[in-house]
Amino acid sequence: MEKKKVSDFRYDTGPARIPWSAVGEKVKLEDIVEIIKFLVPAKGKNYKKQLDRVKKELKKLIESSDLAGKLTLGQKVSQLEEEVKKFLGCKYAVFLTNATAGFEISYKFAGLKPGDEVIAPAITFIATILYPLAIGAKVVLADIDPKTLNMDPEDVARKVTKKTKVIVPVHIGGYPCDMDPIMDIAKKFDIVVLEDAAHAFGAEYNGKKIGTIGHFGAFSFHEVKNITSLGEGGILVTNEEIGKDFPKARFVGLDISNPIPLWLYDVVALKWKGDYFAPGNHSATEIQAVALLSQMKRINKIIEKRRKAAEYLNARFKDVRGIITPPLDDKKIKSTHHLYLFQVDPNQLNGDIQNVKEKMKEKGITQIPHFAPLYRFSIMKQLGYDTEKIKETCPNAEEVFLHRFTHLPLYDFKKEDLKYMADSVIEIIKGMQK
Repeated sequence: MEKKKVSDFRYDTGPARIPWSAVGEKVKLEDIVEIIKFLVPAKGKNYKKQLDRVKKELKKLIESSDLAGKLTLGQKVSQLEEEVKKFLGCKYAVFLTNATAGFEISYKFAGLKPGDEVIAPAITFIATILYPLAIGAKVVLADIDPKTLNMDPEDVARKVTKKTKVIVPVHIGGYPCDMDPIMDIAKKFDIVVLEDAAHAFGAEYNGKKIGTIGHFGAFSFHEVKNITSLGEGGILVTNEEIGKDFPKARFVGLDISNPIPLWLYDVVALKWKGDYFAPGNHSATEIQAVALLSQMKRINKIIEKRRKAAEYLNARFKDVRGIITPPLDDKKIKSTHHLYLFQVDPNQLNGDIQNVKEKMKEKGITQIPHFAPLYRFSIMKQLGYDTEKIKETCPNAEEVFLHRFTHLPLYDFKKEDLKYMADSVIEIIKGMQK
């Protein structure tokens, strides 16, 4: 006999003389119109006329159907999680407010406590290490591979101690970190690996999808990523059996499968490695899931277009003295090409990347250094870190940030725009050559 699915207590209670709807104030025509006006803002003299036509047709559509009765953690969120598991080939996935929430849940499951150590790369977004900083764990910054900007496994090995609880490889720009040596280190010292795959949804390393190699993998679907869930959103995945508790970790530890007497649910603490912890609230909405499900259908085409743009830039730059081209895909590595890592060799130029950035700006080329080394931010000094000492242990991060790298955009360029960017960069570099 098929086991009856336990309902979320916030769902519609079903047929009743006096029902309690899952949604307090239902979405109405005017709400939908306002959303359309936001997503398709006014432009041109025909806009109002066309919008009025849309309103009339929407009114007919609503009259012939029902409005959504569940706006959060419903069927679309569940469908998205199933699609993600198929796409990545993992056992468990949970849709969250953002990747930062995925990091927090992973750190909690790892049993991270004040005084424990987390090894993260010197160059990443601050969200990677916010939870360890918040609870008083010690963040140890590993230097980076100057070719990829990813974590250097050899420096990780040098910085492991008995207190190391978590290693966080970050796949900068969607280019996979060298995971095999990191996993070897983790296995040797019984360390949890949390992949910061914020840029890397769809990337591959040795035939495995990024995010599924470590114990946990967290992805971002913020508005600047290759695909997005309406501006914000994250996915946390794992192949560990603790993944069955992801829904509780997402929403306040609520357990609807084992309600306490005379009530609708129980609330539980969770654990995996270490002590029990109190979960947070990181719920995502149905409409975000709808958007991400739609964009997932074209993720492979999106990555392919970005790959071709990266290949074009490499082909244009490879013989230009003073430019260091980034590695591209090969049999082992498949990048998402979220960012194009552009580097120069200052020894061959009259100037360095700072001069190049200024000249690019003059030509209307947007470039983003993604990211400053973490030890340069005030937060670490304010929390008692000796940032000057840390800087000395990360010479590659310091060198590339100050003198060598920035990121160029990669997307579905018009051919003339991509050519203009390449032509302009080459002109700048040739003008600076010694």
